[in-house]
Amino acid sequence: MEPVRTWGRNAYERLLEWELSGTPDHVAVIQDGNRRYASEQGAEKTDGHRAGAETTEAVLNWCDELDVRELTLYAFSTENFERPPDEREALFDLIEEKLLEFADADRVHDSEVRIRAIGETHELPERVRDAIRYAERRTAGYDELHLNIALAYGGRAELLSAARDVTREVATGDLAADDVDVDTVEDRLYEGPVRDVDLIIRTGGAERTSNFLPWHANGNEAAVYFCTPYWPEFRKVDFLRSIRTYESRKESWRKTRARRALALVHALGAAEVSEARRVLRRFKDALPSGEREAIEETEADIETPAD
Repeated sequence: MEPVRTWGRNAYERLLEWELSGTPDHVAVIQDGNRRYASEQGAEKTDGHRAGAETTEAVLNWCDELDVRELTLYAFSTENFERPPDEREALFDLIEEKLLEFADADRVHDSEVRIRAIGETHELPERVRDAIRYAERRTAGYDELHLNIALAYGGRAELLSAARDVTREVATGDLAADDVDVDTVEDRLYEGPVRDVDLIIRTGGAERTSNFLPWHANGNEAAVYFCTPYWPEFRKVDFLRSIRTYESRKESWRKTRARRALALVHALGAAEVSEARRVLRRFKDALPSGEREAIEETEADIETPAD
């Protein structure tokens, strides 16, 4: 039966790919479930992390195939420092090994993948920092696909660090308090993500984003896809389903923008809502045909001078 199941799964993957009308630019992944996977397999925790690393390589390949431009992986959080020393050291060994391996991999250079680490990387062991520097240096000239690896990362720590920098500059007079805006904060976040996050994926069954990229994701109203497979079990079909969730979220957002704009046009009239009308024209194709017809009638009423 296994060949039949494999054929069915491959056919379903092809169907999902055919149905997709577009892909997100930036996908962020919380790779959860490595230890539980190992436990269920009767293996060591380190074996679960190693199996998860193989999934990471597969996801990078899928992103390349589907023209995803940026991938951010939550590899080691600030909370992970509290794990038992032997498990923590094994994780550091694996991270070091994979960074060096990725930095020299032909597929990384053929696809022009740029590797960067984000987080409190100064807290990591020297051998891991050396591997980070090597990977970043080897891929610094690439721009086709950005791979951000979150190491010693915590979203609150990132925002707190940016807030402290801003406060310090205001206190010293290098920055005026009235000049603090969104760009001021963004300029002081970790160097890493080039784009806002479009889609967050979390494996392992938990339904929370665990302090991951709060600035880059929430401000962009990112779609979130929670799934039950542990990270080592995550398959391409799961990845395609997550992208389908992103497309559904994006379509819902377009409809909401169009309906809000239409409500403004009805409530305020033509003179006060030029911006609403601009939004309406941009997103009205996301609405059902009946609502589009109502919009066209509304626009005609507004643009026709009164008798």
